[in-house]
Amino acid sequence: MKKWKRSGRLVDMTHFLKEHPHQLVSLSYFSDRYDSAKSSISEDLTIVKEVFEEQGIGSLLTVAGASGGVKYIPKIQGAEAAELVQNICEKLEDKERLLPGGYLYMMDILGKPQLMKEIGRLFATVFAGQKIDSVMTVAMKGIPLAYAIASHLNVPVSVVRRDHRVTEGSMVSINYVSGSAKRIQTMSLARRSLQEGARVLIVDDFMKAGGTARGMMDLLSEFKAEVVGIGVLVEAEDVEERLVDDYVSIARLADVNNQQKQVKAEPGNIMNKLKMEE
Repeated sequence: MKKWKRSGRLVDMTHFLKEHPHQLVSLSYFSDRYDSAKSSISEDLTIVKEVFEEQGIGSLLTVAGASGGVKYIPKIQGAEAAELVQNICEKLEDKERLLPGGYLYMMDILGKPQLMKEIGRLFATVFAGQKIDSVMTVAMKGIPLAYAIASHLNVPVSVVRRDHRVTEGSMVSINYVSGSAKRIQTMSLARRSLQEGARVLIVDDFMKAGGTARGMMDLLSEFKAEVVGIGVLVEAEDVEERLVDDYVSIARLADVNNQQKQVKAEPGNIMNKLKMEE
């Protein structure tokens, strides 16, 4: 077996931990992986922990005991988070993204892997203290956001659909009322995609009155699942009736004027939530 030098161990260990967030890794695993004494591994982890925290990459939790080890928790610091939120707000204010009905074209944002990765880390920071079993969203535009968040939480994604697909097997379906259009719609989730009693984080790219989020909450009740939280990338300007109260948003549309082709976006409540977590 190859004998690793400390420099090599540190690089490989850092890469491994970042690729396996929220996963408890024993010292024995690293000791066997690098053919090194546990005392050396502990010293290496101390160095990694210091760098992670100094650079705002995240934290490294140590769990004592025979079944213990270390766990990497991705996080983003306040200043970096504020800059990311402001960047998204500025992108949203581009008048060219205005669509009929007060909606915005957002696929250019959702289609950028690196940007979505940072957005996912931001949401993962807010919900880091929660035990989450799955991230749920509605197809299609919510999928990039859901996977970005789930990758930092190291949990699977459950995709709700508005049509039935034979390839997904038995489905659980409900009817719900669209919050903005007040129309009766249907959403379905494959029975195999979610365990009964799971703790679920609901996410969506855009929220108006919250009818879709409320529908997903009702659908989860059919699985006897628990809603841990709701995260949305952008929430619409003030609406008469919001069907969900407790949610986390990155940006809020303060004003949308189709006639003058103007969009004003401001930070959502995520920065307040972030401070509460800290």
